[in-house]
Amino acid sequence: MSFFRRLGSRAKEEELMDDFSMGGEELREALRHLRRLNKIFAAPGPTVSGIEKLWNSIGTPDQLTILDVGAGSGDVNLKLLQWAKDQGIDMHITLVDLTEEACEEARELFRHEPRVRVQRADLTTLPDSSADIVTGSQFIHHFEGEQLVDMVSHMLRASRYGVVINDIHRHAVSYKAVWITTRLISRNRYIRHDGPLSVAKGFTDQDWQDLKQRLNHDTMTYEWKPLFRYSVVIPQKGGILT
Repeated sequence: MSFFRRLGSRAKEEELMDDFSMGGEELREALRHLRRLNKIFAAPGPTVSGIEKLWNSIGTPDQLTILDVGAGSGDVNLKLLQWAKDQGIDMHITLVDLTEEACEEARELFRHEPRVRVQRADLTTLPDSSADIVTGSQFIHHFEGEQLVDMVSHMLRASRYGVVINDIHRHAVSYKAVWITTRLISRNRYIRHDGPLSVAKGFTDQDWQDLKQRLNHDTMTYEWKPLFRYSVVIPQKGGILT
């Protein structure tokens, strides 16, 4: 993965993690190293911010169910659970991923957390209204075109109140920062390849505007958050963000 790359449009290459024929211990190690990257780049913040915004818009209920799709080991939810505890919310989270390696890592990480359960499943097969809010952190940048619209539509279908997306800002500074950091913290080929590529597959304001138009969803909002991320909130149609 080159240090110098044009970022005018979203990259179309697939990440190594998208090849489900690979995996095993190398993938599990990558998921552990990804948790380090998430700490360094303040990954949980946009998810917490988006959940709080949607929670306020639905009347601040004291119970909330979350479905995190493409969750990996689910580490971004640690901060969300703390936020819920601080707010006095009885929150329960279901972490969903396609790979057994991710599910194993999530089960290990949350083995002492009764508020979290792990499910190996495909987003497209989940029942309607599976949870109050469906989240995806660094998930939808794996898709483009009609598949991107379909995945977000499935997230909306699986939610009662709406969707919160936390994904990467495609920018030269974030690309170079991730390229350097991945080489400092890891020798794992998934991390060194997929980390910078995730940024190149990320989004800009125009990409979110295009998605909003293609979804025909006027109440979708997006905000830039540190460090080079977006918090995107898509309430169910008829819901209004306050």
